[in-house]
Parts: sequence; C-alpha cells; structure tokens
Amino acid sequence: MIDTSAYLRRIGSKIDGPPSAESLRLLHRAHMERVPYECLEIWLGRPTTVDPVESAARIIGGRGGYCFHLNGAFSLLLEALGYRVTRHFGGPQHGPGDPAGADGGHLSLTVSGLPSEDNPGGEWMVDQGLGDGFHEPLPLVEGIYRQGPFTYGLRPSQAEPGGWRFDHDPRGTFLGLDFRAGRAEMPAFAAMHEHLSTSPESGFVRVATVQRRDAGGVDILRGLVLTRLGDREHSLTVETERDYFELLADVFALPLDDVTPAERAKLWQRLWTAHEQWSGLR
Repeated sequence: MIDTSAYLRRIGSKIDGPPSAESLRLLHRAHMERVPYECLEIWLGRPTTVDPVESAARIIGGRGGYCFHLNGAFSLLLEALGYRVTRHFGGPQHGPGDPAGADGGHLSLTVSGLPSEDNPGGEWMVDQGLGDGFHEPLPLVEGIYRQGPFTYGLRPSQAEPGGWRFDHDPRGTFLGLDFRAGRAEMPAFAAMHEHLSTSPESGFVRVATVQRRDAGGVDILRGLVLTRLGDREHSLTVETERDYFELLADVFALPLDDVTPAERAKLWQRLWTAHEQWSGLR
C-alpha cells in the first residue's frame, strides 16, 4: 500500500533483517529527525484526511504533519517491515487545569513482540506525533526514562483503566498523554481531525506550528518565534519572508518544494498578520 523503499529513503534509513528492538530504535530516531511535526497544510488552505496512505505519500514527497498523519504513516511503514503495530485512542493533557484522558485528540502507537535486555516483555511505546516528544521508543514498562536532556515517565493511566500514561518533561509543550489499551481504527479519529484542522478554537488554526526533535533537544517554531530547548536554549523572531522559508528548510528539513511562490507569499502574509496581532503591533 506504500512505497517502502521510497519511505526509507525519505528518512535516510536502510534496514536489513527481521524486526528487532534495535532496528525499531533506528527507524524511530531517523523518522523523528527527518520528518517534522507541522500543521502548515492548514495555513495553506489544503485539506487533509487521516488516511495513512495519503499521509505516507505526503511524507515521501517531503512534507510532515501532526499525530494522525505522522503516526498513521509510521504505522504503515512498520507494518510493511514486519512489525506488530497497534493503534490506540489517545489524548493529550495540555496543563493541570485540563482533564486527563483519551478524547481522540491523539493517535498513539505500540509495537509488540520485540524483547530486549532492558524490556523482556517486548512491548514498546512509539510516537512520531508529539512534536517535542521522545527521540527513541520507550519500553512499555512503568518507570522514569532519560533521553538526552529530557526526563519522561510511563505509568498505568488513572483516567483510562488498562491504558497508559506518558508524563512529559517539565519543559515540554504539554503535561502528559493518556491512551487506551484497545485497538483503534483510523476512522475513529476523523471527527477530531476535522475539528483540529478547521475550528477557530484549534491550536493548529490559531498558531502555525513546526517542531523537530533530535538527540540533543527540540526546535519549535510557533508563528514567527523560533525556540530551541535542550542542549542549548535560545529564542528568536523571524523578521522576513526569506528568512522564514530558509529556516524551514535548514532547521526543520522542510523545503516546501510543493508550495508555489504565490502560496508562499500568501502564507507569509497570514503569518505576519497573526504575529502582529499576537505581539500587539496592530
């Protein structure tokens, strides 16, 4: 259903042999570093769906997406390579005032059947769709996990009996994530995807967000403000259209080859107007 060879080329990975925990780590890291978390299709006025085949084709073509796209496509890639993947109904908790639980705002993934020395049970949490989430798969075992400059927690979910809770690093863009134990099918996420991509209340509609995680930290572009968290920390504001698109290509591996000059100009104008309103310049 997907061009596996083209997908592997897109993430710069060559995997030989049967599924293994080490190969899963390599695939997860490569995908996280090469395919950005982004919602620019919304700002370009290009509707998308939760169809994993569509998402995979867009990723192969050089773009990214958010959780429904990234985890949907990644699950297809893993399945094509022989991994046992389960999709789960999940939901982020953005702050302490928000309720915990799986509201369908996130597509979560687990992979099973890959025992290793540090995970004899062989079940893993994998996730490309958290933006500033973990760089490598996490053993689906209760505990505290350190990856680079960030510390994460995994524990049984109190909001979803039988499910799991991911606790983010305190510097993360959200508090945590819960997901249910059972299998979910992609149509179950269609209504939430419609809300997230069209509602004026959606964070994706309010703010054009791009993120990319690497071994040392995460780069986050919200509107025209670029922030680096992790090994080195800084923040800057993008001032020109040229700088914005060069930054997308250089920092986020997002050259936007599929976007015309007219579309770029329109996107920049929308971004600048939103930035002026946010910063009180208008």
